Amino acid sequence: MLIASELELRVGSRLLLEPTTLRVAAGDRVGLVGRNGAGKTTLTRVLAGEEAATSGDVTAGGSVGYLPQDPRATDPEELARDRILSARGIDDAVRRMRRAEERMASDDATTREKAAGAYARAEEHLHMMGGYAAEAEAASIASSLKLDERVLDQPLGTLSGGQRRRIELARILFSGADTLLLDEPTNHLDGDSIVWLRDFLKEHQGGLVVISHDVELVEDVVNRVFYLDANRCVIDVYNMGWRAYQVQREADERRRKRELGNAEKQASALEKQADRFRAKATKARAAHQMANRAERIRNSVQGERQSEKVAKLRFPDPAPSGRTPLTAKGLSKSYGSLEIFSGVDLAVDRGSRVVILGLNGAGKTTLLRLLGGVEEPDTGEVVPGHGLRMGYYAQEHETLDTSCSVLENMMNAAPDLPAVEARRTLGSFLFTGDDVDKPASVLSGGEKTRLALATLVVSSANVLLLDEPTNNLDPASREEILNALRSYKGAIVLVTHDEGAVEALSPERVIMLPDGTEDLWSSEFAELITLA
Repeated sequence: MLIASELELRVGSRLLLEPTTLRVAAGDRVGLVGRNGAGKTTLTRVLAGEEAATSGDVTAGGSVGYLPQDPRATDPEELARDRILSARGIDDAVRRMRRAEERMASDDATTREKAAGAYARAEEHLHMMGGYAAEAEAASIASSLKLDERVLDQPLGTLSGGQRRRIELARILFSGADTLLLDEPTNHLDGDSIVWLRDFLKEHQGGLVVISHDVELVEDVVNRVFYLDANRCVIDVYNMGWRAYQVQREADERRRKRELGNAEKQASALEKQADRFRAKATKARAAHQMANRAERIRNSVQGERQSEKVAKLRFPDPAPSGRTPLTAKGLSKSYGSLEIFSGVDLAVDRGSRVVILGLNGAGKTTLLRLLGGVEEPDTGEVVPGHGLRMGYYAQEHETLDTSCSVLENMMNAAPDLPAVEARRTLGSFLFTGDDVDKPASVLSGGEKTRLALATLVVSSANVLLLDEPTNNLDPASREEILNALRSYKGAIVLVTHDEGAVEALSPERVIMLPDGTEDLWSSEFAELITLA
């Protein structure tokens, strides 16, 4: 259903993938794995036709549905329901029916008659596209992703980042595409929705390529594995499920180690013999042949996989501040007639730990945006305390300037930072060489996460506002940020679905939205994290 022939990928001068041929057939549920920055997102964008390969071709034998890590709907005024229905072209018929219904209420008989005709034509079109059954199917998918009727009737611009992400996922799943390419589909999903998604993907009859750090999802769903090796720039294909892949990969590593050891012994023996022969003029040719053979033996075996690099994340000591560097009083926010929350009070003391909980759509991201000064509250105020230095990590990376390079984003975050120090810090976050000159717009979700975190490291912030900071990170990189949370001495206000992140934070207080209730943290709140 999807064939990539002699596909080569480069970013600038950096090689991501040597010419490779891959096939995804109906029934193949492929887990695409590899460390952050290996090129997984770039590969899926190329397979989806969103980006051109350096060389090679991609042929799709059917329709392709692609969910990027950072989906961006183009029209903030479009209704969420229409966005989902647009995957099958049903949205146009529904809009025409709505307009006709409005005109049918006219006092003018001619207008009503014309509207009735327009309604009938639109309804006929709707039936041709699947009719009301398709609408019900879309609503069912949306409901399974915790998108209720109230959300579906709102413009996209009024929704939280998590809600917009789930709208895009619902749209792709509703599309009925023959091949699905899903990049981190569990981001912003609660536990029940993830379970439903696993079952949905297992029943998908077409092809599937999924990038996910959700171990349970790949264990449950995947029946083939493509491992993108960032060190060798190749893809190792395993025609097996996730658990069998892990066993096989360990066996492959042991085999490579044995083969490498045996080859090294043979090559060393030949080189020693060649050294002895070189002492005699009559044996010079034989010595040369032995040395060449030793080199061929070494080149004939694959070496052990190099240890994959992990971003080294350590927050520096925060800048000095007063006792309470950030205070919020009576915050409220509405979008149109929809009230998100009201009357939220919050005092962030020096070095304190606060976690914000609430169901999807309760306003967690909105509250962080108000605290960070990205949006203005309808009522109330945010009051900076003495010495406040704020660092804000946005779940959709809005703090990054995608028109600037990686290095320019760093310099914007810390204008007084010497360029050599900025490069050194970027190097610790795995941006080396020409990588620092890449525009932020071409970065994968994981790379954007690392860059956004790097800008926080150089900010000397004493209050960090963190919105889902572990999304898009591989397990090793996630562990780095959890360790950084444990050791950071400044104040943190955290929004997350990640139980490990809350455990690392060791919060003192919790804010429950939309009511804005504040309480001391206790283990009883822990079970709400994945539901929030």
